[in-house]
Amino acid sequence: MTVCDDRIEMAEASDELTLDIMFEWLEKMPIPEGTKIEIVGGNIFMSPQRHTHFQIIFDVLEQLRTRYPRNRLASDVRIDFPGHLNGFACDVAAVAERSVKDEKGRWRYQDVEFVAEVISKDTAANGYGPKKTAYAVAKVPVYLIADPYQGKCHLYTQPKDGEYIAKLSVSFGADVDMTTTHLELTLKTDEFPRD
Repeated sequence: MTVCDDRIEMAEASDELTLDIMFEWLEKMPIPEGTKIEIVGGNIFMSPQRHTHFQIIFDVLEQLRTRYPRNRLASDVRIDFPGHLNGFACDVAAVAERSVKDEKGRWRYQDVEFVAEVISKDTAANGYGPKKTAYAVAKVPVYLIADPYQGKCHLYTQPKDGEYIAKLSVSFGADVDMTTTHLELTLKTDEFPRD
């Protein structure tokens, strides 16, 4: 049986398209290693990881380790968020101490305290648009966008009614002050590379 046959069979077996079905299809596809896959608003996005991307993610994770144990941090791990078919693979996610995984072994969006996305050219609109909205609807208290093309970080806090009320933008090289959030830390960006 081919992947195409599997898809048709799976689609016919269910009247409703779900994230689980879509990810099941993707698992059967020959996707190159090092490719990030996520579903945003029912659309599948695949993008290869760049070294610049990895360096920023790694730097953010290292700095978060002063506040979070390793088992409460995630990178490129599926977390389902509110909205139509939103299965995100956040570049960085930190979950609350009280967090427990759901029956499928996934972190629940209700427990996410921090998300960081490093912008890629092909998927930049997602980070600034539907993902930002989904994080605000989910009441993720702190959302950070690191944009190596602009050479800036954008910090969004205080989610209310599906949007973030507060925004702070700083150029790479300056500190991102998150001491007024529950993170109580200052993120150094002096080693963030630009594209």
